[in-house]
Amino acid sequence: MAVDAKARAAKAAGRPVIAFGVGEPDFPTPDYIVAAAQEACAQVRMQKYTPAAGLPELREAVARWIGARFGVDVDEATEIVPTLGSKEAIFSFAQIALGEKRRVAVPEPGYPVYERGALFAGGKVVTVPLSESNSWLPDLDAFDAWDEIALFWVCYPNNPTGAVAPLSFYEELAARAREHGFLLCSDEAYSELWFDEPPVSALQVADRTNIVVFNTLSKRSSMTGYRSGFVCGEPELIAALRSFRPNTGTAPQEVVQRASVTAWNDEAHVEEMRARYARKRELLAPLLDLASGSSEATFYLWFRVPAGESSEAFATRLLEHGVVVAPGSYFGPSGEGYARLALVPSLEECARAATILGDVL
Repeated sequence: MAVDAKARAAKAAGRPVIAFGVGEPDFPTPDYIVAAAQEACAQVRMQKYTPAAGLPELREAVARWIGARFGVDVDEATEIVPTLGSKEAIFSFAQIALGEKRRVAVPEPGYPVYERGALFAGGKVVTVPLSESNSWLPDLDAFDAWDEIALFWVCYPNNPTGAVAPLSFYEELAARAREHGFLLCSDEAYSELWFDEPPVSALQVADRTNIVVFNTLSKRSSMTGYRSGFVCGEPELIAALRSFRPNTGTAPQEVVQRASVTAWNDEAHVEEMRARYARKRELLAPLLDLASGSSEATFYLWFRVPAGESSEAFATRLLEHGVVVAPGSYFGPSGEGYARLALVPSLEECARAATILGDVL
């Protein structure tokens, strides 16, 4: 939001700006998904409270998608609950999941909602540094608070670095989760935005005990404003979520759920979107000093800033030339020395930005 505010201030001052800061797709939601929402509006003449369990048709669509995408069978009746995107579910999850253990491990640099949700629930946050030397994966051997934590958050494909995690990483972390009695919480909002090989999911481990996965249509189907996602986990955990969520009123509206069925059932629009992001990446990636192990998926490019310049000073300098990026330090101390560029402007804007970056860098 701080990056967005700077971009708005520059625009208000009459300066042309190409905004690569905030990770919100500029692609319109596909027409047939919009049409499904419109049709649902016409059919649902009186919108009543939506049950926390969600529409059976939506849970079935999510389960089919998980099976087709990851080769994993989940029970739509007991292992899936629809959510308002993934952010609200991530933020509120600690309120359900924290018990006697109060510590929550969060990646750094990383998405700030893991930490804020834990603090709101009265948890104690333990940061887990990510580094270029370890391909932006947590060094599990360096972490020594296993018996004290309740939740261990991971996000792959990763925001902000664009790194991906191998299945062996999930298997090792899942084994520790079972041994020490914590939940492996996997934020997979970017699982469908990739360039070479489709990323794996934590759902693909051999034993899914103590694993909970969060996903969303926001990035996959350019449906940020619709607020539609899901949580997938063990039946006992999903039952707890279904008991909690009516108190917060966070079940997606029925019309959104019906549009979401159409979105989860279709892959053509996702393939098209990946191709468009790839074209933007081809324009900009060669101009940047990409960090090793980064930028392999998501729509983010994570790159080193020039030596001797702080990430915030670098971002300020680029803003003076009309290009907005997010300083790496905004994602935590380990992000200093890097910046994040979100491939969300149009292809034409990316081409203009490439010319600017070629002159400035």
